[in-house]
Amino acid sequence: MNINTRVNLGGLVLENPVIAASGTFGFGREYGEYIDLNTLGAISVKGLTLLPRQGNPPPRIAETASGILNSVGLENPGVHAFIRDEIPNLRRFSCKIIANVAGGSAEEYEEMAEILSGADIDAIELNLSCPNVKEGCVAFGSNAKMITEVTRRVKDKFSRPLFVKLTPNVTSIATLAAAAADGGADGISLINTLLGMSIDIKTRRPVLKNNTGGLSGPAIKPIALRMVHEVYRAVSLPIIGMGGISTWEDAIEFFLAGASAVMVGTASFVNPRACADVNEGILRYMQSAGISDMRELTGALTLY
Repeated sequence: MNINTRVNLGGLVLENPVIAASGTFGFGREYGEYIDLNTLGAISVKGLTLLPRQGNPPPRIAETASGILNSVGLENPGVHAFIRDEIPNLRRFSCKIIANVAGGSAEEYEEMAEILSGADIDAIELNLSCPNVKEGCVAFGSNAKMITEVTRRVKDKFSRPLFVKLTPNVTSIATLAAAAADGGADGISLINTLLGMSIDIKTRRPVLKNNTGGLSGPAIKPIALRMVHEVYRAVSLPIIGMGGISTWEDAIEFFLAGASAVMVGTASFVNPRACADVNEGILRYMQSAGISDMRELTGALTLY
């Protein structure tokens, strides 16, 4: 049986549906020692800002019972260094390049989109969990009007596929997905991390120097699945699902909930081969279940 693992995400065609998630895979250099990057559908690179950032002071990573908290603070070399130093290396491989971008104002997002429009990348993933410095530091991702505005401004500058990454720290994820669709998004990425805290009972202080951080890993998977399914029922855009995916079985659950592709993140810290293992497991599952095309899985969940 011929099996088609190719997926089309709003015009971005991947050879398989497994993407290395932003923030956990760097620019692929370190993981290239463990897996063949050609076997990935895509890499969503470390979050980029207009100018270089040193990130937050340590400690900025804390383990939890079933995941990690991070407050790295978008440490990165800046968009120009990424274009100069990282894209040539990534282009040695067949996987697609997705630039994850973050900004402190709509103007910053727009400027980065214009810069990246001239770069050799395949898509942009908008990280809208950043505070809008012009609106009293309210996160872009919690305001539907802001999501629509920023998405539209970026789409006007960048003609290739644009995915909007949504935060789960909101009351209605479907409303925000619809706002991204209204702004011209080609797809939705969800979920980003959940805001959490860890406390050292000896010092009576938070473990993280930033006090709070983003929770990722297996603990958030049930929430991520629920939100993916809600968005699948609310908008017609393709969905990239993420949040606690550690195994191929996890990935299949996300497909059934409505995702067309998945991102593997925190699991790569535990198992550097996680992306490859998930990809291989999906293929075995399709073979054993007699599924010839990835599209047969997306949204195939039967509710009670």
